[in-house]
Amino acid sequence: MPGHSTSERDSSGRRGRIVLVIWIAGFLVGTASHVLDLVAGGLNTYAQFPTGLRIYWVCLTILDPLTITLLVLRRRTGIVLALAVILSDISVNWAVYLFVSGNPLWGVVNQTVFAAILVSTVPALWRRFRVGRPDEPTAQ
Repeated sequence: MPGHSTSERDSSGRRGRIVLVIWIAGFLVGTASHVLDLVAGGLNTYAQFPTGLRIYWVCLTILDPLTITLLVLRRRTGIVLALAVILSDISVNWAVYLFVSGNPLWGVVNQTVFAAILVSTVPALWRRFRVGRPDEPTAQ
């Protein structure tokens, strides 16, 4: 980066790696949670909820690891998918908490905090995945 010292680039690169690790860790937790639910209860694991909710939560078992894969590959589509997944997930889970019941408050609060972290760090990750940087793979 012209005009930036090596220490500024190193610090920026370190922050970008930390942000990426946080994003991936959060989606690993989501993946593990849904996989464990399916292992414990099979496709009927969410049977007490309406069909649409059950389908959505089972789909997260695929969407969370897909998000991780795209992030590991430094694809900007991973950033977009991550935001779509977490924002839809907190919307669904808050609605269930408020209107249906069955979701613990700590879970929806933790997801909301994670969503806030994601939204606030999008610019850092987007720059890290910038197309054409000589030290990074080409991203979408």
